[in-house]
Amino acid sequence: MPLSEFDYVLPTRQIAQHPLENRDASRMLVLDRATGVDDDRFFADLPGLLRGDELIVVNNARVIPARLLGRRAKSTARDGAKKESSPAEGEVEILLSRQLDDATWEALVRPGKKVHVGQRVQFGEGELEAEIIAHGNQGQRTLRFSSRKGAAVNGEINRLGHIPLPPYIDRADDASDRERYQTIFASQPGAIAAPTAGLHFTPEILEKIRGRGIEICKLTLHVGLGTFQPIRTETLEAHVMHSEAYEISTETAERIGRAKSAGRPILAVGTTSVRALEAAAIRATETDSGQLLVAGKAEARLFITPGFRFRVVDALLTNFHLPRSTLLALVCALAGRERILAAYRHAVEAGYRFYSYGDCMLIR
Repeated sequence: MPLSEFDYVLPTRQIAQHPLENRDASRMLVLDRATGVDDDRFFADLPGLLRGDELIVVNNARVIPARLLGRRAKSTARDGAKKESSPAEGEVEILLSRQLDDATWEALVRPGKKVHVGQRVQFGEGELEAEIIAHGNQGQRTLRFSSRKGAAVNGEINRLGHIPLPPYIDRADDASDRERYQTIFASQPGAIAAPTAGLHFTPEILEKIRGRGIEICKLTLHVGLGTFQPIRTETLEAHVMHSEAYEISTETAERIGRAKSAGRPILAVGTTSVRALEAAAIRATETDSGQLLVAGKAEARLFITPGFRFRVVDALLTNFHLPRSTLLALVCALAGRERILAAYRHAVEAGYRFYSYGDCMLIR
């Protein structure tokens, strides 16, 4: 399918630059696939809009401060003597994408052409340093970190790093983003972007949902390059997804299986939850497990496009997504391309706020 078929026009002023003061004050466009009717509501209405027998699945991934600002350091060596870092000479921006071990990460590096294997980058006052040890695909590098006086590398990254706000948020991150760019479910560190559909939930909303007897269960998908890497090909089919690590507990898999067998709808909160659930369902089919889902840890490289057969997900709570993106393709696969693009046009005309800190859509 041509990528141009997944385009729409959005005024820049409707890209949310800050979260609302109250998480649950977001607007929510309800798209009913059975009736074809759009309904303008607020997220706070969600508990009352549910049937009451749903099983809701949320992603509990926690965003790490994955954006590091450093400086290239020259290294000198004389006759085999130990190399010593000289004063820094050039700014470098690093976006961590995947942790390989306690000290080693895959990352995107800018400016990539000026940072070569063997180059060292210093952060802070030099208390954290990374050496580029390998080139990867699509501009990635592998970095090995070390810290001064043996401090824990992850602790130094957490202290010196910045919350990796998406590039369409045209401002520097601030202290409030460390809390507001996390969902209230966030407990498993490792994501480099928030599962943004979960940002609207509050403890009060959860209490109302549970008060109706609705089940909520959790999985983990560490949002990485697979979620937000842009499509650079002319067709969807030519795009190659990055893999993202996910984990579904045995308890969660069994609860979802029981709900599905009983005919209860599975409501996924966010496209990341959808990818994890559907990837686990495909694994179950491929391994002839006899279960709806294969529990445990795995990698999701699934690219969901129109024509995909959903095995688990019946309904979706999601934010509005960028044009020509893998996420928009996923939403179109669930509700139909023309239907989604019509809903997006309505949202633009009605003044909805878009993207990570913006409003949301309930597709059922």
